[in-house]
Amino acid sequence: MSALVSSLPEGGAVSALPASAASATPPAGEAVANGSAIALYARPSAGYAAKLERTLALLRAAAAEHAGRIVQATSLGVEDMVITDLIACHALPIAIATLETGKLHRETAALIGRTEQRYGLAVAVYRPREEQVVHFVRENGEEAMYRSLALRKACCGLRKLEPLSRMLADRTAWVTGLRREQSDARGEVPFRDRDDAGRLKLNALADWTWGDVWHHVDIHEVPYNPLHDHFMPSIGCAPCTRAIAVGEPFRAGRWWWEDEAAKECGLHVHQEAGATAR
Repeated sequence: MSALVSSLPEGGAVSALPASAASATPPAGEAVANGSAIALYARPSAGYAAKLERTLALLRAAAAEHAGRIVQATSLGVEDMVITDLIACHALPIAIATLETGKLHRETAALIGRTEQRYGLAVAVYRPREEQVVHFVRENGEEAMYRSLALRKACCGLRKLEPLSRMLADRTAWVTGLRREQSDARGEVPFRDRDDAGRLKLNALADWTWGDVWHHVDIHEVPYNPLHDHFMPSIGCAPCTRAIAVGEPFRAGRWWWEDEAAKECGLHVHQEAGATAR
């Protein structure tokens, strides 16, 4: 596919991004030329079975260590759907929660109900504070994220970081779908980490490959976001996600108008002195 942005002004802001580019969601029912994501990617590594057992052991240990105070913070991406599947199918005592930013694709929002129906589990939904969103949009407009990195981070802050802080307020541990393959910045993601508040941050799929993830989805019929079938391996808010072209990095479709080093929202970055929030 052709690039949506051919050149960027200094600082990584888009000078004139058309509103039509705000969402790269394909038309409903549009077929993917090469088939589904399962057909394209479900190729397990030689170590898949061992990785699965290690992931289950990590989840069981964390659930026991943090009984009643651990949550899966699911992005509803395919990695997190695998984790939800493991929690549900192995009856692990881990709560499940997600962020509804108010800017999700309809396919992503629909996956909340699909997940609850499939597994019979409640997914707690955390939303931004309405008054903060109204004020931000009134002051900066609906497409503020395209105007500067500072405004994009401010939007992520009120739509993601503040609701996440409420999700984790009474928790001592949380589970994520981070994998080392996802980007250079995540290349050394540990299985067990600590966030800035000292909570355990369990990256249970850290060493899984993209093929491992889709193999698990295939053999266990895990529900997933249909946008993955349209070359969106990493899915965030609709205005900030597009499909990727062959050969582009895994997260190239996220905040594609920005410098690669800025491509995270702040959910998974230690806020060290001088560090860039991602």
